[in-house]
Amino acid sequence: MKQKKMILTSKDVKIMFETNLINIQHIAINSKNADDFKKQLLKGLDLKGDIPLSPEKENLKRLIMHDGMTIKEASTEREMKLETITYLWNFLTNKGNIEDFSPDFLFDTYKQFEGLTSSQSILPDKSQMIKWMKRWDTGTDSKIIEIRKENKQRIINRLIERIEKHNYEKSRYAFPPGISFIEKQEMIKEWWFDYRFHLSMAARSWRELNQLMGNTLSDDMKAIYQTAQKKGIPVFVTPYYLSLMDVTEKNYDDEALRSYVFYSQNLVDTFGNIKAWEKEDQVETDKPNAAGWLLPEGHNIHRRYPEVAILIPDTIGRACGGLCASCQRLYDFQSGRFNFDMEALIPKQAWDSKLKLLMKYFLEDKQLRDILITGGDALMSRNNSLKKILDAVYVMAKQKQHDNMKRPSGEKYAEIQRVRLGTRLPVYLPMRINDELITILSEFKEKAVKIGITQFFIQTHFQTPLEITLEVRDGIRKLNAAGWTVTNQLVYNVAASRRGHSAKLRRELNKIGVLCYYTFSVKGFDENHAVFTPNSRSLQEQQEEKMFGQLNAAGASELIEYLNNNCSQEKSISQIEKKYDLPFLATDRNVMNLPGIGKSMTFNLVAIMPDGCRILAFTHDNTRRHSPVIKDIPIVYIKENKSLAEYIRQLSDMGEKVSDYSSLWKYTSGKTEPRFAFYEYPKPAEEYTTEYSNIAQ
Repeated sequence: MKQKKMILTSKDVKIMFETNLINIQHIAINSKNADDFKKQLLKGLDLKGDIPLSPEKENLKRLIMHDGMTIKEASTEREMKLETITYLWNFLTNKGNIEDFSPDFLFDTYKQFEGLTSSQSILPDKSQMIKWMKRWDTGTDSKIIEIRKENKQRIINRLIERIEKHNYEKSRYAFPPGISFIEKQEMIKEWWFDYRFHLSMAARSWRELNQLMGNTLSDDMKAIYQTAQKKGIPVFVTPYYLSLMDVTEKNYDDEALRSYVFYSQNLVDTFGNIKAWEKEDQVETDKPNAAGWLLPEGHNIHRRYPEVAILIPDTIGRACGGLCASCQRLYDFQSGRFNFDMEALIPKQAWDSKLKLLMKYFLEDKQLRDILITGGDALMSRNNSLKKILDAVYVMAKQKQHDNMKRPSGEKYAEIQRVRLGTRLPVYLPMRINDELITILSEFKEKAVKIGITQFFIQTHFQTPLEITLEVRDGIRKLNAAGWTVTNQLVYNVAASRRGHSAKLRRELNKIGVLCYYTFSVKGFDENHAVFTPNSRSLQEQQEEKMFGQLNAAGASELIEYLNNNCSQEKSISQIEKKYDLPFLATDRNVMNLPGIGKSMTFNLVAIMPDGCRILAFTHDNTRRHSPVIKDIPIVYIKENKSLAEYIRQLSDMGEKVSDYSSLWKYTSGKTEPRFAFYEYPKPAEEYTTEYSNIAQ
């Protein structure tokens, strides 16, 4: 059937209304105009008055009450008129050509009315969820390990050709004269464990990418990369990460790997006109950002919340170990602030002075107590540079503590309690986690705990269980042993959103001692159209799959006690899962980053646009503090860049059963989950001031 693949025509949906929703059809025909249709729906469906309504009725009432409103959409800042019910009335009363009405709009609207009459959908049980999880391979499976050995050997042979061809005389990765091919292979096998080798040998053009992929790129993908090259979009993929791909596309499903690093046509077409989704990242000198914060000049500090600010250093840490296709800072690649010119990013002498000024910002701010060092990528900074940054943080935090001794209780500035490193290198390049790095991290923690810093997080981005390799496992264990908690932030793109995929990822991450922190909806600009997953799917996953990993209060307290006592993260998680019979720990929150506002999954569906895309009205995450400026922005309207029907067609093309997602249409309201208690800030020993600094009045 057409419907099974979501290939419906407008005529198909018309028949569905006339057959299954004859009452709605009847009300439309007997209404004088669209406004009368709305009035008759409110009356005929018992939606009037203040009596509590079912979620289905409440949803329809919202669609009706918002019809005719004009809103300002936050991501594009364009005004949009909401006319879901008006548009439907025109369709049902044959106003205009039937082919001019989008089937995607019509079907989603049909499903909202059908929800009033259809039987309650049955939620999947645990056995079904486990079945979905079993579909997905992990990088530690024996068959995967063997395939990747072959990949590695193929890539090594290609790298030999490349080194010989370019004759890297000044490189540390050059062959001495007269050695055999086998000796060259052995040298590269040794270099393979040096993360700098992979950065040096990363594919920087579509041709090199294709060669390292065994010349398997499709003609369409080649064309995309050729256009990308002309537009100045950088290419940077390491040999290690490419070794994780299945070049045959027959041995295992690596779509989540590919969609994370390979560019879409949407990205290429949009590049050059990409704007910052997170509007607080658009900073003008001496002007507050969208969240109201005044920031130092130089794009080194980004800030949204009172307690935390992001530090982006002027080091190689401004670069990444690869360019993620859904990167939230693609606009910075357009300006050249982010790039892969490693030599140009080696810190200049002026950086030492600038770092002191940036620390002064943290020192003198009354509310900051959490510093997130990222980039780019925090671990792209060389060990010496990273040590300097951490030392500067330590000196600043110690001085802030000392200055507080002179201030009475209630007037004390917030002290630094949490230090985080944002990095994808444990995934992209696990060999970066070397002994010298571990020493730096261990020594920093040892002295930092003495001045009240108690939380040390490595925040990374695992996208798929296929990224969890033996090398990754060993690296994570080293970080945990150094006293740093490793957490994961999943970018919930189409490939990662398939049934059971994120649940399997949580389980495999837990096995190696990683706690899940966020599941992020992809930002919805045009550049990410191909990989965007509608927020209704995030809610569906949260309530139908992730729920099986929810800890009760007792279990959560036990786990936190283990973690706070520096017990093995890996063993602590395993004990809790076994004791409470959990397939994984659902310690993450499903959220979307709202422009200028922050993370939230509290929303209501308020309109379905003529192209089938939903308009969602978001409100703040009321579980955390926001800047005073944000209080003046009570509702944030977001137009999703993809209809639910288009998303389902994508899943179908990937081989997914459409019937597995049949409940998707009913998810029209979300509520932000509370943060797992372990992620909350420690309660200070004395009361901090309620005053703000560095904020526009």
